[in-house]
Amino acid sequence: MSEFCPDVGKSSWPELVGVAGDSAVATIEKENPSVNAVVINPGDNYVTAILCNRVLVFVDSNGIVESVPTVG
Repeated sequence: MSEFCPDVGKSSWPELVGVAGDSAVATIEKENPSVNAVVINPGDNYVTAILCNRVLVFVDSNGIVESVPTVG
């Protein structure tokens, strides 16, 4: 998504795959204070629009991050 959101600072967190969602949110917001990280659980509804101040953190049914969180 960085092509849509230039100059947003750190824009992806591959190191957080396999980490608890709440911990991932805290890490993302600490490393890039200009974004709001949101945990998305299986079955949750969410807006699919690209927002340069948002990071969606997709977790599995155990609350573990299952894909790379990325700005947008």
